[in-house]
Formats: sequence, C-alpha cells, structure tokens
Amino acid sequence: MNPSNINVGLDLVWGAAAIARELGLKNERQAFYILEKGLLPAKKVGAQWVTSRHAIRTYFADLVPVEAA
Repeated sequence: MNPSNINVGLDLVWGAAAIARELGLKNERQAFYILEKGLLPAKKVGAQWVTSRHAIRTYFADLVPVEAA
C-alpha cells in the first residue's frame, strides 16, 4: 500500500447535504446546482455525490484571484 494514499478516505465528503455544509451554502439545492453543472470536481456514486475537501479548497482558491507580489 502506498503510504501517501492512507488518509484519502478521510478527506471525502459524501452527499449533497454534507457538501453544502462544507461549502457554507444555505441549502442542499445550491450544492446540487454546483455539482450538476460540474463546477466542483465530484462523482456520483449510486445516488450520492462525493467529493473531497481538497477539491472544495481548490474550488474556492480558484474563485479568489491571486494578487501579484
């Protein structure tokens, strides 16, 4: 087993409601919109959406322009 992959499962966020909470959204429907439009890297596993906290951080980082130093 690759040691760098040991904590991968701990980083996952399962379900649109949990993803909405992680994103700080007011409701689950807003998360569905982001997920269905492909704005946030995620996969549908069965009837549930799953993404990672890393993908959520990257999503927000891409929204904020980086200031030139």
